[in-house]
Amino acid sequence: MTAAVLTKFGGPEVVELHHDWPCPRPQNNQVLVKVSAAAVNNTDIWTRQGAYGLPEDPAAQAGWLGTFDFPRIQGGDIVGVVALVGAGVTEDMMGRRVLVDPALYGSEDDNASPVGYLGSEADGGFAQYVAVDASHAHDVQDSPLSDEQLACLPVAFGTAIGMLERARVQGGETVLVTGASGGVGLALVQLAAARGARVLAITSGSKEDAVLANGAARVFNRDSADIQAEIAAASPGGLDVVADIAGGPGVSALMPLLRDNGRWVIAGAVAGPVIEFDLRRLYLHNVQLIGSSMHTRVHFRRLVELARRGDVRPQVSGTFALTEIAEAHREFSARRHIGKIVILPR
Repeated sequence: MTAAVLTKFGGPEVVELHHDWPCPRPQNNQVLVKVSAAAVNNTDIWTRQGAYGLPEDPAAQAGWLGTFDFPRIQGGDIVGVVALVGAGVTEDMMGRRVLVDPALYGSEDDNASPVGYLGSEADGGFAQYVAVDASHAHDVQDSPLSDEQLACLPVAFGTAIGMLERARVQGGETVLVTGASGGVGLALVQLAAARGARVLAITSGSKEDAVLANGAARVFNRDSADIQAEIAAASPGGLDVVADIAGGPGVSALMPLLRDNGRWVIAGAVAGPVIEFDLRRLYLHNVQLIGSSMHTRVHFRRLVELARRGDVRPQVSGTFALTEIAEAHREFSARRHIGKIVILPR
């Protein structure tokens, strides 16, 4: 089969295209999925770069769990058709369109957290075929969403729904979303607004209209010199929740805008992973700082139900053939896109 294979840490050139890569065989309780579409994520870029660091050395090249095994087929966002079933899987899954949960869980508990990830600890969807556990292949045969739209969901919307669930976001609350024009950011805006929250969003000025169209009540330019004052004026009672995928100096700058008992949930660090902030803003105001990595099985099933009903509107920024994966990585890293960049193995 044709596959894009990560051979070492580095730039887009270390992702090698192979047309004779061995096709996986489904093991017990697995299915073989013929990939229709697979989206690019920050995780793919950071993993390729080895940008996750180590506890003792934040600048070290490492995968998100530390050590990393090469070669690896990346791609955690996968939609496709079941082409073959392994032992223990019923034949009625054959030919079904499925959305794949990319998480590798630490136990069978429905609320277990991920301990691995397709495209990182196991091969993912930047190939013509991928073998996955049958329990992770969710039937979306009747979803009104296209394959390209469905491929936008697992990582970005999965991460977003996990953040909102862990932060217990409710209707009537004011939620600030950072990095609001990317895949996770737009998903946060959509999903928080759908819960009845009032969504404030930070993005670049050129992307304001798109963020507003996805459900934000107000949008703030991240380059504004008065952004803290602008957000404070728009939320005089304080923010209930900050859903943060940026990290960096914004944490210390915006933390004082949280009301007492507010929640700061974070799932990314594109603006910088190592920060300094005043701990008094945390404990004197009973603020909760919540780390959120991906989703649980329960979160993902809720996302699948939204996809089946067409209650989410994933935004596809552009599509690339699998043979153009290096170009797709470069386009993603340029940060010009709004929504998701999707790879089409066909």
